[in-house]
Amino acid sequence: MHAAAISMNYDHPACRAVLRQVRQQAPFVYGLTNYVAAALSANVLLAAGAAPAIGAAPGWPAGFGGQAGAIWVNAAGLINCTAQDMLDAVRAANAAGVPWVLDPVAMGAGIGEYDAIIRDLARQGPAVIRGNASEVMALAGGAATARGVETTASIAQAVPMGQDLARNKQVIVAISGPEDHILGPDGRHLVVPGGHRLLTVVTGAGCALGGLVAAALAVTPEEPDRLVAVAAIHALYARAAEIAARSAGGPASFATGFVDVLAHLQDTDSSDGIR
Repeated sequence: MHAAAISMNYDHPACRAVLRQVRQQAPFVYGLTNYVAAALSANVLLAAGAAPAIGAAPGWPAGFGGQAGAIWVNAAGLINCTAQDMLDAVRAANAAGVPWVLDPVAMGAGIGEYDAIIRDLARQGPAVIRGNASEVMALAGGAATARGVETTASIAQAVPMGQDLARNKQVIVAISGPEDHILGPDGRHLVVPGGHRLLTVVTGAGCALGGLVAAALAVTPEEPDRLVAVAAIHALYARAAEIAARSAGGPASFATGFVDVLAHLQDTDSSDGIR
């Protein structure tokens, strides 16, 4: 049975609490992502106070996978690392009790060999699956609806299948869109409004969000609290985008301003949450 959806934005006390924990604990977050998104992902994590390492240098997946506070695996990282690298990382994480995030980028674009690798990763027990509507629907068993890495499905179409995916795999499912939906395996449903359209024209913005979700997992050891922590990160992201967009001249200045805003967001109350 699914609970009624509850709205949650950055004014919720849990949002500042998660940011405070990340800044205080500076968790080591290891990621396998693609070279297009790696720099922004690292900068976003650093701005929030985490300590990132990205890439599949020899020995890193098995070594860092078990040493990190959390890891994230972006399927588009197959551009520059192997499926075995990803499996080594998540198996090391599982053996050490390290939570991890799966971002099924371009799942459902009609590339069978690629989708099969993502399905195998999803069977390894991620704590969170974070993607757009088309990606989540495809991973839940729906028809291929993506156009490359972009969604062609709506949030309304994706939420019911995302809820089934969360329950069947006992995983938190986060669906990004005009509003973000965070779905728990226990039926809880949090909705995060806000954000800005400029996020959709900055390469790697969604990929970087997966890394920041991993940082939240690293400082949230109790599984019942992780759903709120994941929603809090989405709310933080949305608020930072709204503030950065006010002074942005376009996508490039927005991307730079977005990282600056993340670095200056406070974990205490203020009019904007900015120092």
